[in-house]
Amino acid sequence: MNINNNTTNTKKEILVRIAKLMLEGKLEERVHFIPREMAPKNKQPIRCCIFHDREIIRMRTLARMGFSIENYDEEKTLATYAKEALEREKPTWPMLTVLHDACNACVRTHFMITNACQACDARPCKMNCPRQAISIDTRAHIDEEKCVNCGRCLENCPYHAIIKIPVPCEESCPVGAIKKDENGHETIDYHKCIFCGNCMRECPFGAMMDKGQLVDVINKIMLKKNKVVALYAPSIASQFNANPLQLKQALLLLGFDKVIEVAVGADICAKKEACEFEERMARGDKMMTTSCCSSYVRAVRIHVPELIPCVSDTRSPMHYTAEIAKNEDKDCTTVFIGPCISKRREAMDDDFVDYVLSAEEINAFLIAKEIDITKIEVPQDLTSTSDTENDASSLGRNFARTGGVLEAVKANLKDPSILRPTTINGLNKSGINTLKRFGLINAGKIPTPPDCPNLIEVMACEGGCIAGPSVVKNIKESDPQLTKYVSFHND
Repeated sequence: MNINNNTTNTKKEILVRIAKLMLEGKLEERVHFIPREMAPKNKQPIRCCIFHDREIIRMRTLARMGFSIENYDEEKTLATYAKEALEREKPTWPMLTVLHDACNACVRTHFMITNACQACDARPCKMNCPRQAISIDTRAHIDEEKCVNCGRCLENCPYHAIIKIPVPCEESCPVGAIKKDENGHETIDYHKCIFCGNCMRECPFGAMMDKGQLVDVINKIMLKKNKVVALYAPSIASQFNANPLQLKQALLLLGFDKVIEVAVGADICAKKEACEFEERMARGDKMMTTSCCSSYVRAVRIHVPELIPCVSDTRSPMHYTAEIAKNEDKDCTTVFIGPCISKRREAMDDDFVDYVLSAEEINAFLIAKEIDITKIEVPQDLTSTSDTENDASSLGRNFARTGGVLEAVKANLKDPSILRPTTINGLNKSGINTLKRFGLINAGKIPTPPDCPNLIEVMACEGGCIAGPSVVKNIKESDPQLTKYVSFHND
């Protein structure tokens, strides 16, 4: 779904309001005004009434402050929740939450025949239905009790008169982690979930939400107990019309004590994966897959165990960049800034990463502090800096785009001729099936094709990290901006 939509705008407004209250030191005092300010009495309601709208905004505010709505206590005030958020020591499991009151409780996925049906003589919809679920008089009809939603009727109708009515969150989940409860509302099975964020991106009611960490990070910045280090992913540079120096200065103006490009960690990752690939091929392994996408790694561990031996042992660019920061100052607070929520899951298992902010959150922070990144004039001392945070290569910066990891690994190989690369561009249901096929090949359950790839790059998001579920720009805008970032040189 296009990110230009009302639910995205509502989430953005809530984030900006929370950030402003944090900066004013008035979150506890003023947070309870957010629902009534965003849904005043004279506003046309979206739901049944303005009071229902306010309740939905209240729950969205809780999610933005980092709380699971499944544990929602309507007796507690927003101020009480704000106090708990400010006292919280670390983010809580899980990374997603479902707003049942926002969920539309959509009917199950089904096919419907529209009035475009011509009741044609050919009748391919009826002839190709495996369950004889279609009857025809003046138009075709589907017997819901017989229909198994195979889609043969839709595929065969010459008038495109048959449409599929999906449940967007269920349809977008590649691993079947989303199901309805007894009341028809959607629930997430976190034992299956890979935190790809597809459900959050596709739900038109905004019922699937990530739990924010912006309150935690602003609180750390304002307390000034330890240095707070921003680690921004290459995909973040693609979200703003600014060069890397302007982006770094913007993050410093937000209050971060130090800024490091995660592309530095990507360079480390590429070198290590190149060495690992050469070692694996020398010992006779069939294939190796990249490991920088944590949604992919989780998908393999849970859903494609046959492929586990093939996943690179190399850690992600986020890890290596955070390690640099912690080696320089073990007491610093590290904040990874990226486009997805799977990194929040990865960070929970990484002692070097303390918090993860999304592109949406850092954008809201900039708006709240009235920083126009495009108009920033970079200080002279920043342009002359030549330490580690500005040593990223163009290859490391290009990790954010599908094919970028393969390109970087290939450039670090001693003998590139041993490489037979391929990419899995997006972990939709088809992508998961491709992974399963590679898993069967690796396990020897199906023959190894002569041209079988031996290095596989997997990106959970189609197009790469620049198309993550928490971005603020559509990929048509972010892709050319990434190209500018990749080619930028600090002369």
